[in-house]
Amino acid sequence: MSQPNTFDIVILGAGSGGYACALRAAQLGLTVALIEKAEVGGTCLHRGCIPTKALLHAGEVADQTRESEQFGVKADLVGIDMAGVNAYKDGVVARLYKGLQGLLKQPSITHVAGAGKLVAKDTVEVDGRRYTGRNIVLATGSYSRSLPGLEIDGRRVIASEHALRLDHVPASAIVLGGGVIGCEFASAWKSFGVDVTIVEALPRLVAAEDEEISKQVERAFRKRGIAFKTGKPFEKVEHTENGVRATIAGGETIEAELLLVAVGRGPTTQDLGYEQQGITLDRGFVITNERLHTGVGNIYAVGDIVPGLQLAHRGFQQGIFVAEEIAGKNPAVIDENGIPRVTYSDPEVASVGITEAKAKEQYGADKVSTYNYNLGGNGKSQILKTAGFIKLVRVNDGPVVGVHMVGARVGELIGEAQLIFNWEAYPDEVAQLVHAHPTQNEALGEAHLALAGKPLHAHA
Repeated sequence: MSQPNTFDIVILGAGSGGYACALRAAQLGLTVALIEKAEVGGTCLHRGCIPTKALLHAGEVADQTRESEQFGVKADLVGIDMAGVNAYKDGVVARLYKGLQGLLKQPSITHVAGAGKLVAKDTVEVDGRRYTGRNIVLATGSYSRSLPGLEIDGRRVIASEHALRLDHVPASAIVLGGGVIGCEFASAWKSFGVDVTIVEALPRLVAAEDEEISKQVERAFRKRGIAFKTGKPFEKVEHTENGVRATIAGGETIEAELLLVAVGRGPTTQDLGYEQQGITLDRGFVITNERLHTGVGNIYAVGDIVPGLQLAHRGFQQGIFVAEEIAGKNPAVIDENGIPRVTYSDPEVASVGITEAKAKEQYGADKVSTYNYNLGGNGKSQILKTAGFIKLVRVNDGPVVGVHMVGARVGELIGEAQLIFNWEAYPDEVAQLVHAHPTQNEALGEAHLALAGKPLHAHA
């Protein structure tokens, strides 16, 4: 007989990684204690991916209304009702949250509400009660990071979670950080009519993406009237009578109603007992092997606390992987390069695999070729009036090792792109596939036709 409060797996954190691990473990016949101090679903569902994309969609509707006349539709944008936008956004979150709560109501999953702490190699304590696991999975997620000396007050200087709760449209905003989160908020706010300036210390926006993609995003943002200062580290912020004044490298100042700090997310691992149990942390991140084991007891870690891309779908897949690993299924190791990445700004950016620069570094400049297919040659993209391109990176006489896309709705094309990368497809194999007309998906087909040496609607 197992002791009360003893489980096959005790999971600390019920975000994308934790809840996916719990659901898969339950399917495999394991007993689970799922410990969460806030709501199941974590940052992604409540304060991240889902609400921000709802905000961006509302912004897209505003832009479509504003620009409707170019499609022969006469419409006036009367204004943005922030209470209405928030009601729509919160409704989406509430429905998904209710669905997730229902999924987790299973006899083999015990949901424990409260803040947990690792107190032994096989035990997590919550409010004085102990939960013992034959295996422990750490899935405590991440928080909005700031810079040294930059205090987030939640009113004038805000993080993404505050930005999602604004009850009005600010007249102007400074976005500190030109990565995914910064570009998404800048894009949504511009659609709502906010005067936006992005400040980025690195030399380009979305700097983790291929350089040509960054250039296209910057061109599009200029056209949309989104100001940005790249290669300009932030120095300080002061409060003014009407908002904030930010000083950036070179002494230049920018004034706005508020400052959004979007400089990335840090791992939530402090004061949770990890180090005391011998777990190795590096700048707060939990170090694991490729099978997500920490090297201590039967303790695994998944999601944003593991170094790498901080993406909900990565955590989700890692959660499934660990459940299967514990159940003895010996799952295949997750290839980090094969994880798709999407930035939902206008234009969207979607990529999988490695950049041209990385490919040349890895395989040698003379072994790599690239092809850019301009969306101007794609019927559906013309209908949508979007500019952008699909860039393929391949090893000569070998597979495609990178797919990089920019333009409206390209996030929806990432499914086929990640299959191409993960199945190590050659351009002529993809060229044989029939792509429906007229879809943007055809642009992927055309790009591969060109790379296979038989361009139809493009120049080789």
